[in-house]
Amino acid sequence: QVQLVESGGGLVQPGGSLRLSCVASRSIFNLRAMGWYRQAPGKQRELVARITDGGSTNYVDSVKGRFTISRDNAKNTVALQMNSLKPEDTAVYYCNAENIYAKPYWGMGTQVTVSS
Repeated sequence: QVQLVESGGGLVQPGGSLRLSCVASRSIFNLRAMGWYRQAPGKQRELVARITDGGSTNYVDSVKGRFTISRDNAKNTVALQMNSLKPEDTAVYYCNAENIYAKPYWGMGTQVTVSS
């Protein structure tokens, strides 16, 4: 079992930046992958960014070049640096972890609102 707690969401103007952080309740060293998903009102939850235990990353096309995911095994954290934010990035962002059996764990989510 692993509990995930997100932080760093908030209200930001278009073009601004936010950094989301997710802290795990135990070591993330042997978690197969960690990632960030988001869900906007009326839409399905979608993968935003994912990073494997080997450091490989993948991003949804709409955030490539703007968002960067990173993980710090020593601090049991995964972060999402979001730059050049757009109104369409508005959503609840969820931290996700996968164990070696691909079982998913989820945080409670943090709201990101991009608006002028």
